[in-house]
Amino acid sequence: MLKDSATDSLHGAPAGFEHDAFVHDSDADFVRRAAAFVSEGPAAGETVVAVLPPERIAVLREALGAAQHTVRFIDMTVAGGNPARLIPFWRDVLERHPGPVRGLSEAAYPGRSAAAYDEVLLHEALTELAFATDGSFRMYCAYEATVGIDPTAAHAGAGALAEKTFRTALDGVPDRAERWDFGPDELGQVRQWLSGQAASHGVSRDRLDDLALALHEICTNSIRFGGGRGTLAVWIADGALICDVTDRGRIDDLLVGRVLPPLDGLGGRGVWLANQLCDLAQLRSGDDFTQVRLHTRLR
Repeated sequence: MLKDSATDSLHGAPAGFEHDAFVHDSDADFVRRAAAFVSEGPAAGETVVAVLPPERIAVLREALGAAQHTVRFIDMTVAGGNPARLIPFWRDVLERHPGPVRGLSEAAYPGRSAAAYDEVLLHEALTELAFATDGSFRMYCAYEATVGIDPTAAHAGAGALAEKTFRTALDGVPDRAERWDFGPDELGQVRQWLSGQAASHGVSRDRLDDLALALHEICTNSIRFGGGRGTLAVWIADGALICDVTDRGRIDDLLVGRVLPPLDGLGGRGVWLANQLCDLAQLRSGDDFTQVRLHTRLR
């Protein structure tokens, strides 16, 4: 259960996955709460991993002094720039460290886009589902007050929140977007359509190659699982090139793209790949639609 205090979860062995949160309004407030949490880990025989934006890492290291060496620090802007990469990241941590793990996280760091904050909230709700049976894992999530997110309200009933968010379509495609309908015969033209848009906005060749591969995988999924056809829309917003693919399919697994599918699996690998290649990937799917929105920063 996620709550606005870690007081009850700092002592004793957890009975199940503990996913707590706090809101801080200053560096001193952050350090007070975060340092208390991470400092108890080593004495309890826990692996401590802190995934934070660089400025939070700096102030926490200074506060911990020599004890900073008992904490593994990871840059959140790299590991979780796309929030959909965080569940696989933590799963890898748990697999590498079979003993108890104590994680400190700030995924909703200042400066993210509105779309990215939406994905952070979905990620937090899905985290409850992904690690529900991991009794040796506890997570403490920081939220800066200026971000304007109330973690207690946002995550009450995480399963219901995840289901509602995942089943609700994203905001409509703007009128200015370029649109193409595609099927098997048009799949080869997707890169051509994309290249024209990317070149006019200065997207580098490497970034274009990554986006083109991710988009091809998503469009292929539409043909294979979404009724044989889909619609691609491309536009610029918030300093990013955005590609939105919709079709008539339905995805049941809320964790698709966040758990590496088996090599012999029928689906899911395209979404996983898109999450690795794009700065942000949003996925929604209901009874008669699937929508994947890929964001690639222009600079």
